[in-house]
Amino acid sequence: MNQKSLAIITARGGSKRIPRKNIKDFCGKPIMAYSIEAALEAGCFDTVMVSTDDEEIAQIAKKYGAEVPFLRSERTAGDFATTADVLMEVFEEYEKRGEKFDHAACIYPTAPFVTAQKLKAGMSLLQEKQGTMLMPVVAFSFPPQRGVVKKGEFLEFCYPQYRNSRSQDLETMYHDCGQFYCYDVEKYRSVRGQIDTGIIPYIVSELEVQDIDNETDWKLAEMKYRMMKGE
Repeated sequence: MNQKSLAIITARGGSKRIPRKNIKDFCGKPIMAYSIEAALEAGCFDTVMVSTDDEEIAQIAKKYGAEVPFLRSERTAGDFATTADVLMEVFEEYEKRGEKFDHAACIYPTAPFVTAQKLKAGMSLLQEKQGTMLMPVVAFSFPPQRGVVKKGEFLEFCYPQYRNSRSQDLETMYHDCGQFYCYDVEKYRSVRGQIDTGIIPYIVSELEVQDIDNETDWKLAEMKYRMMKGE
């Protein structure tokens, strides 16, 4: 039986720190367009859709080739809705329309470093290793084991046992890139997105990772993107 895959770009209208963040111009086009184009180019998705509550975002999504078969409900459009809430709603809405998917990728709309190659490799690895989820990760630029916290007027080591350890002697630790995730839909739905096991890592270079939460982040992301593209 042929298995079906779905790409979901999650792009709600509200954004407090960067107004209209999901459709703001990034190196010449709306930042959301990069996620849509990567998913379409990957060629491993039967459907590429955008989940939004915003009509303007929906129109831009369609312009760049994505489907918007329904708008988000009020429940999943608020500030406190989680990604899991959004994805569960998407799966349920498609099921009402008689469509079920075996695998899915959730792609953030402000992730211009996502490429078709990464998505294709991620989906392939997920299925090959029969994992519950695949997560792109990047190594911390400084060992977290030697981190400090401010307590009152002074600093304290989080892990005093590592205070004199050389960086090269410490185990490499990683964190979520915040770009995309690949899922086995049945496994995902069975735990309603609360996945703790079966997570496959996909390691990404620090040059291709940038949180975008403020205007400074935005400028850094554009600089890194141009470097990645050799511009």
